[in-house]
Amino acid sequence: MFHTRSSSSELIRHAGFSYFPLAFIARLPFAMMTVGVLTLVVAERGSVTLGGLNSAAAGIGTALAGPLLGAAADRFGQRRVLVPVGLVNATLLGAFPFVVAGPASALALLALSVLIGASAPQIAPMSRTRLVAIIKRSIRPVQREKVLNGTMAYESAADETVFIVGPFLVGLLATAIAPWVAIAGASALTFVFVTWFALHPTGRLDPSTPHTTEQQAPARDLARFSLLTVVAGTLGIGFFFGATLTSLTGFLADGGDGDRAGLLYGVMGIGSAALALGSAAFPQRFSLRARWLVFGSLMLAAAIVYATARSELTLVVALAVLGCGIGPTLVSQYSLAAQLSPIGRSATTMTMLGSAVVVGQAVSSAVTGVVVDRLGASTALALPAVAAALVVAAALAHIASASRVVHQPEPELVDA
Repeated sequence: MFHTRSSSSELIRHAGFSYFPLAFIARLPFAMMTVGVLTLVVAERGSVTLGGLNSAAAGIGTALAGPLLGAAADRFGQRRVLVPVGLVNATLLGAFPFVVAGPASALALLALSVLIGASAPQIAPMSRTRLVAIIKRSIRPVQREKVLNGTMAYESAADETVFIVGPFLVGLLATAIAPWVAIAGASALTFVFVTWFALHPTGRLDPSTPHTTEQQAPARDLARFSLLTVVAGTLGIGFFFGATLTSLTGFLADGGDGDRAGLLYGVMGIGSAALALGSAAFPQRFSLRARWLVFGSLMLAAAIVYATARSELTLVVALAVLGCGIGPTLVSQYSLAAQLSPIGRSATTMTMLGSAVVVGQAVSSAVTGVVVDRLGASTALALPAVAAALVVAAALAHIASASRVVHQPEPELVDA
């Protein structure tokens, strides 16, 4: 116990005491992006469908550019990538409220949303990559697994908290001041904290080291089925986020309280953050794959309750239980991704997962917005259950792939 605590303190010492709060704040704009775009477009243009399409456009931009930014960071170092990308993204976010409020066409809005998503600095995967590198360099081999699991638990809890706090802030600012303030705030946070994160000493990555060049695994290793099932699972989490927030917005908008969606959405963060952090204390015999399946199934059960809810109280209870399932599920997925990441492809792998969450959230927001407009908010409440079912299906596929690997013969080892 004392050795583990000492190793964790060593990790904090090597990262720097300011690192963790900095990395937390720097990832807030990323979580505010799609929700802020959705809220602002709906408020200014009066269309949930158009708002959802702009969120989806931002997700498409992230899907196209996110893994490329991760690969660039693996090759050239994070600092050289994050500084210019962060400045571009801050500028685009700052311009977005003026474009939405002006006479720009819907097509122009969609194009700008794509650029915002493409330039979004993905701090979470970059942070994981830095911490994994510190653990490999500075923590004794006997303690690495425990420290890595604890670190992934914290990072996933931070992600989950941010993806709840981000929409909460958007809802709070939209309700208390105006919807454009949230996007302007995301721009300011990006300019200050993303730049600070990029220039932090942990961002000094040498692209000429053997780990990043001579020993780098081929890109085709990123397409291994076991890793792709984890990406599919995080995509399902993204689908769930988008479907839940948009359906909740539509349901409350029917009563004239659509701006409160971000506030109620924040209820998920309570159990989610607590159980995500607490998952580091789970016994080792409760494997990562089992945790994914168990807590994913809890998500599915709570999502079914959410789908049948017709009162605000029932929605709040369902959201609270949903949070208890999401946190440990994300921890399990990111921990598995860290284990399965090909050599020298850590930033790319983590960016794939981060992109999957944002893409899923954006696309699901668009689809759910169309369902709200055409079939009604009550019908849209069923979509989070569909997303949760995908999370469970991905868990089953991952477990099946792992079983095949365990049971198949290994003639190569015999020949060696």
